[in-house]
Amino acid sequence: MSASASFTARRSAAAALVAAALVSVAALPAAAADHARPHRARVEISTVQHGSPGRDDRSNRSLNRERAQLTNPTRHTVDLDGWTLSDEDGHSYTFHHYRLAPQSSVRVHTGKGRDTRGDLYQNRRAYVWDDDRDTVTLRDSRGRTVDDYSWGHRRGGRR
Repeated sequence: MSASASFTARRSAAAALVAAALVSVAALPAAAADHARPHRARVEISTVQHGSPGRDDRSNRSLNRERAQLTNPTRHTVDLDGWTLSDEDGHSYTFHHYRLAPQSSVRVHTGKGRDTRGDLYQNRRAYVWDDDRDTVTLRDSRGRTVDDYSWGHRRGGRR
């Protein structure tokens, strides 16, 4: 083999190694980003019971029949600390030190009661969700909208 052929073969091999190294370096950040990317919370407002069933007599029992239910359909616990649930009139409920377990739900009642894993209470003395039309909005601790649920608007139903 001549010196020039040997030099060309070594140059081709070096170029191939450099190309392979560049491809692996370019792929590394993408693969690392997939593993480093935090899980995004996906909590849904699954139902809203507006217009308390039965008589609207402002009793605590009637107030607690008015409720919103949130569901975590994922396989990860979601920390709801600092999240808010609000309506169009500016009523707002803030979650404090509450973690929603994977594939579970929590009901947020309007009236007073003792918080449990499946039921939280806003401790209000008046109804929150308007019977004819309203929108319930769930926001995370940074104020970003996670989900909303509407009724009685032009389109009606879920937004």
